[in-house]
Amino acid sequence: MIAERIALSWSGGKDSALALFKLQSEGKYDVSYFLTTVTRDYGRVSMHGVREELLREQVMAISGTLDVAYISKDATNEEYEKVMGEKTQEYYSQGIRRVAFGDIFLEDIKKYREDRMSRAGMSCLFPLWGEDTAGLARKFIDLGFKALICTVDSRKLGKEYAGREFDEDFISSLPPGVDPCGERGEFHSFVYDGPIFDSPLRVKRGDVVARGDFYFSDILPDKP
Repeated sequence: MIAERIALSWSGGKDSALALFKLQSEGKYDVSYFLTTVTRDYGRVSMHGVREELLREQVMAISGTLDVAYISKDATNEEYEKVMGEKTQEYYSQGIRRVAFGDIFLEDIKKYREDRMSRAGMSCLFPLWGEDTAGLARKFIDLGFKALICTVDSRKLGKEYAGREFDEDFISSLPPGVDPCGERGEFHSFVYDGPIFDSPLRVKRGDVVARGDFYFSDILPDKP
């Protein structure tokens, strides 16, 4: 069977990693591109705040091909959609007809993605859709994945959560109403090891800074 070429929306976080793991396990897909939005002015993954340098190391460690969509720090939705539309046109011209996303249960996000892909003559894959988020969070840990919390929404969680390891202690410490996978944007993560990696990344925690409603924990390469 010839694997279908697809692109994967890649944030570098745990849901992206679990989506990739599931796609690889099914054996039906060839992930040709890992598409990530990077804020050009900062050189960091949009919303996650992870350095582009680390993003590139991460995708290399999983033998992927990174495709960066650059946006400005004050990007409007129109700018974002223009940049992403150009990317989907490139994929379409190469025969790619589907893009995979790590969304789990937010119907409005799912519909938005489906509408945008439909306009490009493409469709979506949602490998994790409808799964129990508490189960997914523990599955991530049980599979041997490792991640650090890179972003925290201060309206949902305190500063002390930024930079923490995503593990059983982290999950059990979450206040009521916070999704175990952070599906509503309560927190974001950066994955540095797991079954999709050829070798783990060496990383260390940096400073935690507040910007707007969010705390960002810098994650640094830990060079020997």
